[in-house]
Amino acid sequence: MAKGRTGKPASTSGRGWWILGGILAVLIALGWTYRAPAQGYANAATAYSARVACSCRYVAGRGLEDCEKDKLAGMELVTLVDDPASKTVTARFPLIAVDTASYKEGYGCVLQEWEG
Repeated sequence: MAKGRTGKPASTSGRGWWILGGILAVLIALGWTYRAPAQGYANAATAYSARVACSCRYVAGRGLEDCEKDKLAGMELVTLVDDPASKTVTARFPLIAVDTASYKEGYGCVLQEWEG
């Protein structure tokens, strides 16, 4: 067993913290590097999902559970919430984006204006 300067066995817990810190730094750097593409993907996914699900629900008259099938591959993180009273569907991408589409007579489903 390796011994430290004091003649006692060298501790690996200090090295473990450095490794954990290095991994955390790499994850933060990757998140920072890919934040713009992730934001763009989330915005597009929620806008598309809200609009398509609203049309599915209020133009085609299908249930929201059935409309979930219309999401494209890769949009599994997008959740849909239906509000029958206001005829809107809200799509959420966790912690990143939210979009709502409303049914308007004569126009179909339209996205609400973005605030940003």
